[in-house]
Amino acid sequence: MFTQTTFPALQNIQAALGKAGLGKKVKTTVPLNADVYQTDSGLPSGGDFRPDIRDLMLKIIKFIQDNGGILTINIYPFLSLQADPNFPKEFAFFDNKANPVVDGPIVYTNVYDANFDTLISALEKNGFGQMPVVIGEVGWPTDCDPNANIDNARRFNQGLLDRIIRGQGTPKRRAPPDVYIFSLIDEDNKSVEPGNFERHWGIFNYDGSIKYPLDLGKGKALTQAKGVKYLARQWCVLSPSAGVSDPNALAQSISQACQYADCTSIGPGSSCSNLDPQRNASYAFNMYYQTMDQRKDACSFNNLSTVTTVDPSQPPCRFEIMIDIGKHELSVSNKVPAAGFRSLLLVSLMLVLGLANGVH
Repeated sequence: MFTQTTFPALQNIQAALGKAGLGKKVKTTVPLNADVYQTDSGLPSGGDFRPDIRDLMLKIIKFIQDNGGILTINIYPFLSLQADPNFPKEFAFFDNKANPVVDGPIVYTNVYDANFDTLISALEKNGFGQMPVVIGEVGWPTDCDPNANIDNARRFNQGLLDRIIRGQGTPKRRAPPDVYIFSLIDEDNKSVEPGNFERHWGIFNYDGSIKYPLDLGKGKALTQAKGVKYLARQWCVLSPSAGVSDPNALAQSISQACQYADCTSIGPGSSCSNLDPQRNASYAFNMYYQTMDQRKDACSFNNLSTVTTVDPSQPPCRFEIMIDIGKHELSVSNKVPAAGFRSLLLVSLMLVLGLANGVH
């Protein structure tokens, strides 16, 4: 889609940095998905850039190299598993439980190494064998797919962290690249075109609570957000007295709620897929209600809903309560203007992510 504009944009941004006197300190890069390269042999040694974009890729890589930059690649073993029902599941992890892939003298025990080295082979083939590479995104989602769950996410990310802590690279690049785990928190407005799992890559829940523990090495572990303030402990649910004589009316109400709130967790293979139809409706109503900051009129679905103080959560399905943004704004109002709170929060999250990813 952006093949005609990506390279000119890269050039323009680097030129602007140069004019601002930052060209030697700040370098441009283009985060690329792993589908920009391929291997006809099925082995990493056969790696090369896709023929349809090969010329463009070489221009981008040469420009980045000439300006002292770093190539950024996003690698997602989960997507390899999710897209191919015949993909060997164990090959997506780092436990050495998969049947290895033998590529000449090199043995690959996981797709992360094989994928990265396919890129290295492509670079070597085209005269960029010394090009520095950083992993811009790698991670594992926790919901909305049979393979997207807490156990698999922890298994993958802990295996990745253990490699980083050991200083382990890949067969073709023994020194480990800088790695950025995706992502810090879930994104409830992210496009779900690839799949509903796209909103659930976070290692933290939306409120900064930890989804699963991770050992960061040297006795360090994840720390959850402190002092989080929530709205009232109340939920919008399907009224027990609601007479659902018209199933279409209920379906329309659920559709209305999910148009403005994230209902991906009630889909097939998700954490809330075990709910009965009534609780499905309650989940949708509550997500809308919380998204709208518990406004009184946000729990009004054709006389089908009511507010309750009894937690309707049914493990592993969690009915959320929204963060009280107003109280957080008031708590920092003496230091930061309320209008700047969201920017402060964003910067804080970026700093936390940067610190977390500094383990290598």
